[in-house]
This record gives sequence, structure tokens and C-alpha cells, in this order.
Amino acid sequence: MDYSAANTALWNVIIQLGLIAGAIMLANLMRQKIPFIRKSLMPVAVLAGFLLLIAKYLHLVRLDQNLMEMLVYHGIALGFIAMSLRVPEEKDAKKGDLTGLKSGAVIVSSYMVQGVTGLLITLLLSYTVMPGLFKAAGLLLPMGYGQGPGQANNVGSSYEALGFAGGRSFGLAIAAAGYLVACVVGVIILNILSRKGKIGVTRSAAAEEHPASFFMSRDEIPISDSIDKLSVQFALVLLVYLLTYLAAWGLTSGLAALSAGLAATLNTLIWGFNFIIGAALAMLVRVLLQKGRKTGVILRQYQNNYLLNRISGFFFDVMIVAGIGSINLEDIRALWLPFVLLVAAGAVVTWIHLSIVCKKVYHDYYYEGLISMYGMLTGTISSGVLLLREIDPELETPAANNLVIGSSFGIVLGAPVLILVGMAPKSTAMCWLVMGLAAAYCALLYLLIFKLGRRKKK
Repeated sequence: MDYSAANTALWNVIIQLGLIAGAIMLANLMRQKIPFIRKSLMPVAVLAGFLLLIAKYLHLVRLDQNLMEMLVYHGIALGFIAMSLRVPEEKDAKKGDLTGLKSGAVIVSSYMVQGVTGLLITLLLSYTVMPGLFKAAGLLLPMGYGQGPGQANNVGSSYEALGFAGGRSFGLAIAAAGYLVACVVGVIILNILSRKGKIGVTRSAAAEEHPASFFMSRDEIPISDSIDKLSVQFALVLLVYLLTYLAAWGLTSGLAALSAGLAATLNTLIWGFNFIIGAALAMLVRVLLQKGRKTGVILRQYQNNYLLNRISGFFFDVMIVAGIGSINLEDIRALWLPFVLLVAAGAVVTWIHLSIVCKKVYHDYYYEGLISMYGMLTGTISSGVLLLREIDPELETPAANNLVIGSSFGIVLGAPVLILVGMAPKSTAMCWLVMGLAAAYCALLYLLIFKLGRRKKK
């Protein structure tokens, strides 16, 4: 075997990952040394993605487009699997309120509001100044804002296969703009609220000291025995991802045997939303491991929540950098009007919607819940936590925990999103129907938010 640089297949992955690593380190240095960037709250991974994108267009680096797309596709699934394998904390498991469920309803209702807004914009444009516009493109607003670059990549790619030229880059561009909205608009809102005296903003949180229980719980396997604990976590994540592949392959093969037409309709959705299958299987594996411990078959806890958090953060960071770096600006050159309208409208309607529903769900910490949800539902959980730390530096309120628990409920409540995303591209009439269904489902979620638990409270 040739181990020299001439063997591009051998070294290409290492080179591309090295470019991503270099961009992350440079972005981290810039965030530490440049006050303007530090105060902007822009996540390091987002800044690194933009640095990689700029370097690509200045011809300083050459990115492997296919590999970048693979990293985005696999990164979202591996990150969600790592999150779903975590063992629930006892203090969370014993909570009897409905805040977690309502947080999930807040998240999914935001998808619906963003989806209705996006579809309305693209449909109106298609009837007026852009008759050739892909009418279902508006659904990339909740994918990019609400769910991030992973889903924007997956749905954009599937729409591109259905005739939306530049769909993947359009979705990723919306996701990238969402980070800017979360970091820039979010900070502006924080400063406005601070000047009005409604919140107290602090820029320097004290360093946190965590007890040993923060890094590991009782009855876990040793840190380093015959196999390193980190290796066990990666083994669990990769094993679940293998099961995810087998489950998706089994589903698509079974559908193909039943009906070729049905398979053609659902195959793209199954493989595009493989992270949901992975998260569900990870939860199943977690339950089986817990049952094994209760029955005595398994003596130790194999999952370590701290390491699983770090693994999910790693995959999400790589996914974000690769996603932004792989945007092709040429693909969206003719789509600037819908892009600007979607980005601006998404920022406004998301804030209005959240300012209403968060007041009903987070009575005792309204602004913390509102700011964190706005950061997440325009960017990601990380941008939501970054904004939250400006007014709750020690994370004393449950707002940060609601982002995680709400996202878990959001996976279940958000299942109809799969159907709506697959229905919309079929025809113009179907786009209008999807918009109506999304509005109706949003109304049901409002009932859950505003009515559920009211009698019990009285």
C-alpha cells in the first residue's frame, strides 16, 4: 500500500478534518482575543464555519464537498444518539410538573409558526415576482432556524432531488443566518431589556466548581480499567448507529417489497430523518441497560452523562463547521429575495410567538425561558445557553434544563413534521394544505400549553 501523499484516498479525510480543527482553534483564539467577537456571543463552531467558508472562496483551502455533506449527515445522528443515551437524573425523573412536556410543545409550535410563515412567503413570491420558485422552500425556515444545519441539510438535499435547484445550500444558508439572529439580534434584545430594567445582564460569569458527582455517578464502571470509559461511550454510540442503519435499511426494504410507489415517497424521509430513529433506539438501549441493572444481569452503569455530553457536543461542533463551510453561495445567488424575507420574518415571528407562550409556561423565570428558547429556536441549544448565561450565569433557573428536556419531548411531538415536509413538494395545492394542517396542529399545541394542568393547579 502506498502511504505517501500520492494516495489521496488515504490522506483526504485527515486533511479535511485537520482543516476543520484548524478553523475551530483559530475561531476559539479570535473569540478570546477580540472583544467584539466575544461580546457577540457567536459560538466558536459557527465562527469557524464562516472562516472555512471565507477561506474556501479565497481559494486558500480546498474542501471535499461530499465529505463535508457526510459529516453533516452523520454528525446530527451521532450527536442525538449520544444525547439520548444519557441516564436521566433522579431530580428530573421525580418532577411531577408538566414543564418538560409544555417546553416540547413550545418548541414544536415554534416549528409550526415558522413553517406557516415560510410557506406563506414562498407561495406569495411564486404567485408574483418569482413564478419559478420551489413553493415548498418555505419549510426550510423551521428546518434551518428550529432544527439547525443538520436538518436543513437533509431536507434541503431531498428538495433538491425533487427539483429545487440549490435547495441544500439554501437550507444551510438559512441555518447559518439563524445563528447570526440568535447571537446578534439576541444580544440586542438583551441590551434593550437591560436598559428598561427588566433584566440584569452580566458579561463575566464566575468559574464553576463541580463536585465529583458532576463527572460520574455511583456504580459506574471505572474511569480506566481493561477498557477506557470514553471508549465504552463511543462504542455504545456507534453500536446504536449501526442498529439505526439496520432499522432504516429494514424499513426501506420492507416498503419496497410492499409498494414501489410508497417506498419512493418514504425512503428519502426515512434516511433523511435517521437521527429520529437513532434517538429512539438509543432510548430503548438506555431502558434495556437500566432493566439489566435492576435485575442484576448488569452490575455497573456503562453510560457516563458527562462524557456523552462531550461526545454529542463534539459531533454537533463538527457538523456545524462542515455545514457552514460547505455552503455554495452560487447556488443561492438567484434566491436572495426569498432568503432575506424568510430570515427577517423568521426572526420576528419567532420572537412574537415565544413572548406569548413562554409567559404561560415559565411564570417564575419568564425572561430566562424566553431568551433561552429564542436562542435555541433560531440557532441551537448552545446559542440558547449562551444567551441565557448573560442573565443567569450560574444557570440557577430551570431554563437550561428545559431546553434539553423539551427537545426530548419535541422529538415525539414533532413527528408530524416528517409528514408535512414530505407532503408539501407534491403540488401547489398540497402546500396550501400543509400550511393549514400546520396551523391546526399549532392550535392543538396551544391548547396543551394554555389549558393542560390548569385544573390541577386550581
